Amino acid sequence: MEPHDFTWIFAVGIVSSICDAFGIGANDVANSFASSVSSGSLTLLQACIIACFTEFLGAFLLGSSTSETIKGGILSVERFVDRPELLMLGMLCALIGSASWVLFASKKGMPVSTTHSIIGAIIGVGIAAFGGGAIQWGYSGVAKIITSWFVSPIAAGIVTAIIYLPTRFFVLESPNSLERGIKAIPIYFFVTSLIGSFYIIYKGAPGTDASTLSIGAIIGICFGVATGISAFSWFFFVKWLRRRVVGKENIRWYHIFVIHFVKYRPSPPPTSVTNSSADMEVTGAIESGADGDAKLGVCAKNVDQDFDDSTESPEEQKDTSLASKLLRLLQKIKYYALRGVRKDVRNLDNKDLANVHDAAKKFDDDTEYLFSFLQVITACLASFSHGSNDVANAAGPISSIYDIWKTAHVDVSGTAPVPTWVLAMSGAAIDLGLITYGYHVMRRLGNGVTYLSPSRGFSAELGTSLTVLTASKIGLPVSTTHCITGAITAIGLCNGNFRALNWKMLAWCFLSWVFTLPIAGLVGGLLFAFGSNAPTRFF
Repeated sequence: MEPHDFTWIFAVGIVSSICDAFGIGANDVANSFASSVSSGSLTLLQACIIACFTEFLGAFLLGSSTSETIKGGILSVERFVDRPELLMLGMLCALIGSASWVLFASKKGMPVSTTHSIIGAIIGVGIAAFGGGAIQWGYSGVAKIITSWFVSPIAAGIVTAIIYLPTRFFVLESPNSLERGIKAIPIYFFVTSLIGSFYIIYKGAPGTDASTLSIGAIIGICFGVATGISAFSWFFFVKWLRRRVVGKENIRWYHIFVIHFVKYRPSPPPTSVTNSSADMEVTGAIESGADGDAKLGVCAKNVDQDFDDSTESPEEQKDTSLASKLLRLLQKIKYYALRGVRKDVRNLDNKDLANVHDAAKKFDDDTEYLFSFLQVITACLASFSHGSNDVANAAGPISSIYDIWKTAHVDVSGTAPVPTWVLAMSGAAIDLGLITYGYHVMRRLGNGVTYLSPSRGFSAELGTSLTVLTASKIGLPVSTTHCITGAITAIGLCNGNFRALNWKMLAWCFLSWVFTLPIAGLVGGLLFAFGSNAPTRFF
């Protein structure tokens, strides 16, 4: 093989890598934000806007400058030294196999591990190329992945319960829960920022010098950050909460930073009954219906028709000028571009889940409101770290293809440099996947499993981050996707009622984990077998 041979593999690999990154956004990032959106701490649009910045910046700024040529060391790269073009083909088939399964799972709302998906596809390629003996089947390979199906959700569930139950007993169920919650806010901010900053530095910054810091230095930095944020919450945020929640003042989130200088701002007078009724009708029109596309489309269509009927004459309505056509085209583009963030993913009005939600105990709304801000912080930190760490699932294979295409040889060290343009491309595709397709997984994983409120969602996200950190340090195999599923399950069990969980949905989730390796491996392996054994011009 000579440099720049097999350019078609490189070209198709770019497209496949974009599709795989798109699937990561639609699935991995979506399940990270599912609890925040389902609890009402964030709207779907707000979650997508935040993720666009945190995921992209995490991938672009902190993403690793190198990646494993073969994810997880599941297959020795030295087997391809004499035939580098076969490794190019293998990585292409692995990308296609992984992307196919992740996109299918996202469409069906199944939360799967994108890391396991790419590893499963590589297993299929390895079996097709060298037979089953070439794969690491022991605990250092496949057995470790299977173990994570059980270790991840159980460990995350235990940690989440440890966080949530004291919050429930000492704050939420207290007769004076709001006052207790306000006093406890600085403590929660300290713990949250401590774990979040540690998560980013220790696990999620492979592309920076932070990854080489000693554990003592990391702990010192994190304690400093946590102390500063906790002090800020005590002097500014707590006062803002008392005026906003207790005093019912009309102040905005940006007043937090200058709250000591903001004069008394009384709440606006209540809206008239007529306007309230009209708002309820509009809200009902948007939220009711079996399909999100249909209900939004009908709403938009009716509004457009009413507007046209009241402002245009029949002759004007028949206007077919270029400007009119362009305007209609732009309206269609806007509708289809934003329809993914206009979906109802909270499932609060889903009759099939009514019994599940009714079995969960509800707490004071104002007290729950306190945890919304904490949950937004945990979601942002987890998303930022996810972008820097898991972008390698899509960036790694295409970087290997690009390196071989450019140099015509395989690096026996098992690593490949990741160009900046690959990180940027992958980060953008991840964001696009969340915006346009992420609602499927959010709808299933959030309130589709159990009823989530801000305090419950905060506990689940913090428990997931802490579990991933601890398990990574002691060498236990965990998956973020599996952890958040186990954390949400534990929240449901903390209600003390098995009916507070949607067991069918949980079974569906577990089956999707089991199917990930064989299906992604089958697609990747079959494609490689066809491609590597196909007739060429040399035979």
